[in-house]
Amino acid sequence: MSKSTARGDIGARYVTRMAEEFKFCPRCGSALVTKEHHGRQRPLCEQCGFVHWGNPTPVVAAIIEHEGQVLLARGKNWPEKMFALVTGFLEAGESPEQGVLREVKEEVGLEGELVSLVGVYPFEMRNELIIAFHVRTAGTITLNEEELAAYKLVPKEKLKAWPVGTGLAVQAWIDRGFKGA
Repeated sequence: MSKSTARGDIGARYVTRMAEEFKFCPRCGSALVTKEHHGRQRPLCEQCGFVHWGNPTPVVAAIIEHEGQVLLARGKNWPEKMFALVTGFLEAGESPEQGVLREVKEEVGLEGELVSLVGVYPFEMRNELIIAFHVRTAGTITLNEEELAAYKLVPKEKLKAWPVGTGLAVQAWIDRGFKGA
């Protein structure tokens, strides 16, 4: 299966899920129907014209370089051996650069220095667009225990990417010799 076919399948599943989750118009309360609109099936309101576009949500991700190693974090409800990059949703009114530094501070209590943009990556299964940065930090790590259960520091040479989501950014960073785009 080609990547474009796989993305089409994921997109179709997302539209189906949207139609199940969004049954009524947030503007007028009428029932939504799924119809083709601008080349895709989308939930829409035939009464007031509202369209649920279902555009991807922007997410910032940080490849945190801390004391020469890469900080990976484990979410509170994740399996014990699962670790990933620190991520978070971009807030209204903030730039991706501001957002990634805010997330680093909120999640691990560290002030960060933006080194470079690593890249922008689709995460279709969650309908997100990941904007990944290399961030250098110093100081004492303090986990946000409401969201994170643990962290680990991995030597850059031992860092291994995973095949989806933020793993694509990690692989690009490794392939570029631990440098941004």
